[in-house]
Order: sequence, then structure tokens, then C-alpha cells
Amino acid sequence: MGETTDVAIIGGGVIGSAVAFFLKSDPAFRGRVAVIERDPSYKRASSALSASSIRRQFSTPENIRMSRFGFAFLSEIQRHLAVDGDGIDIGLRTGGYLYLAAAGHEAVLRENHAIQRGEGAEVALLPPAELGARFPWLALDGVVLGSLGLKGEGWFDGYGLMQAFRRKARALGAEYIADEAVGIEIAEGRAAAVKLASGERLACGTVVNAAGPWARDVARMAGLALPVEARRRSVFVFDARRQLAACPLVIDTSGIWFRPEGEYFICGASPPEAEDLHELPLEVDHRQFEEVLWPALAARVPAFEAVKPINAWAGYYEYNTFDQNAVLGPHPELSNFLFANGFSGHGIQQAPAAGRAIAELIVHGRYKSLDLSIFGYERIAAGRPVVEKNVIG
Repeated sequence: MGETTDVAIIGGGVIGSAVAFFLKSDPAFRGRVAVIERDPSYKRASSALSASSIRRQFSTPENIRMSRFGFAFLSEIQRHLAVDGDGIDIGLRTGGYLYLAAAGHEAVLRENHAIQRGEGAEVALLPPAELGARFPWLALDGVVLGSLGLKGEGWFDGYGLMQAFRRKARALGAEYIADEAVGIEIAEGRAAAVKLASGERLACGTVVNAAGPWARDVARMAGLALPVEARRRSVFVFDARRQLAACPLVIDTSGIWFRPEGEYFICGASPPEAEDLHELPLEVDHRQFEEVLWPALAARVPAFEAVKPINAWAGYYEYNTFDQNAVLGPHPELSNFLFANGFSGHGIQQAPAAGRAIAELIVHGRYKSLDLSIFGYERIAAGRPVVEKNVIG
């Protein structure tokens, strides 16, 4: 690898690799792209440890639009990311999301529904009687309304998507450096170079922060503040010894979620706020399953009263503590330092749209396909959060 590149991307997970892919796919871009990834095994990468689902049921139009593009991209992944005609199968399943609302949340569900329908999302509001008819395995105590995604929602192999982006980006000429960024040189109001743990210095024209849960540390290297933390989430695999007909990804009134995963199910929930601390060890909190998840699962689905835990893992959310939405685009005072951070659990599904957006800013100096300026860094400095009402722990 040479000592100069046009674009240095710090972080080679799904976001960084998507940026690299879209840059190298743009006919107007003829520069060099270097992706710096400290752990090529991706053992701790959120891309590998995500529950990997995609939905249109947001309350922010821009989030809905990002997922619309993302789902279309995933649906044609072979056309976009195949290398030398190889087959790509990320196991995309269009099972939909089902939000269950208690009495106090019905109004919000209806407000969100109106926004989603206005954006063309195929979403149905179902009263308890219709929920019971469609999903007879559900217990509907305390449920007053459900919102079901009919198309364009589901789940997939997030690790497979990340690797497909990475392989295609490399095939197009992006260079991956197995090293760690430890510093960023600033000269004349611009990011001039990235210092690496190996002692190398990589001069560059643009820096992209795609460091996931560790994005705050990378921002600090450039003297910038970024309200992103590594928040641990545990995902549990369990065997219910039976399948549930047409089971979507269910978000319960209790805040827990579950969905099918092959012959088993997976589930999870955000921990209490007081316990949701930055960069806890990536160790599974088994107590959460026994004390929180299993009781809620059994209450909502009688067939889950007797389940067998099979496996579990823990991964990090890159959690934006300011408003739980992505931070995209340049810093106002360091214009060649771009953020692609803080997705707060949406990163794997928003990677295609975010990668395209950052590439457009670099190559064309503006958003061409989808205006995502609402997620710019300026809102943080101005104390102007983008309120997303549909955040899943």
C-alpha cells in the first residue's frame, strides 16, 4: 500500500465497505480508496454480531427512504455485488415487522402509520380481532393495536452482506489495510493524514469515520466531539419445539423483540437505562433471558412457556446518545472529515443508503439520490435532535 490515498476510510465493516463500494462504482471517481481495518477477522464487528433485520416502520421519512433503497438493494444483491459471476445468498426473508401497542401507545402507532403510508410503505394497522385471526398463536392481553409491515421488511445475513460489500469493493480496486488508526494529522484546517499503529503515515484528501462503536475515539483523534457510545446488546437463540405460522419480527408491548431464525427463534431487549453503559465487556448477560425475556415471551406466546436456550452472543450498538439517529456528512469546521456513524441499531439495514450518500458527498459535493442533510453534524452543535419514535432497543 502506498503512502497517499484520495479517501481514507477508518473502519472496514459494512458501512466502511459500502462507502468504498459506492465510491469505486461511481464513473466520476477515479481516485484511490484505502480502508483501514484493525481486525480483519471481524470478531467484534457489529456487522457480524447484528440481528440483521430491515424495516420501513420508522417515524422519520428519511429513515423510511433509506430502508426502501436498502431493501431494493438487498433484493438485487447478485446484480450489485457479485464478483466474476459468483453466487451471493444473504438469506433475505421477507417476514415483516409487527409492532404491538398498549393503550398508551396507540396514538403514536397511528401517527407513525400515517407517515409510513405517506412514504409509500405497505403497512397495515390491525385491531386485536384481526391480529388474533392472522396470528392465532399470539396472546393479546393488553394489546389494543398492531402495525404489520406487508412488504419490504424482513431479515438477512448481515455478516454475509458485509463480506459481499468488502469483496466487491476490493474487486473494484479499493485497498484494505490491516492496521489501526491511532491519530489524524490536521493541517491548515483539513485532515491531512492518518497515523497507523504500524508507524506508517497515510496522507489523504478525505477521511471517513466508519469506526462503528468506536467512532467517538476516531473523532477525538481529529479533535472533534461525537456523541456515540458502544452499547452492549445480547441476542439469545432458543428452541420452542414448534414453528409459529407466518411469524414476523415481533416488537412486544414490553419492549422485547423476537423473530424466527431457521428452525429456532432469536430474541433480545435493551437493558435498563442505568445498566446500559459504554463499552461493557462483550459477554452475554444470561440473567436478562431468565428474568426479563423468557417471562415476557411466555406471556405473549403461550407456545413459548417451555423453551430451550440454544445459544447467545453479544455485540455493540454504535449508539448515538443525542438522538439515536445516524450522523452523516462532513464536520462544519473540518470539511474533509466525514461522519458515517451513530446508527443506533439501524446500521446494517441503512448501509447501502449511507454508503451511497457518503460517496455522493465525496465525489459530487452534494446528495444526488436521497437528501440526508437532516442527519448532518450541524444538528448536534445546534441542539436540534431528529426525533425517531420507532427505536428498537
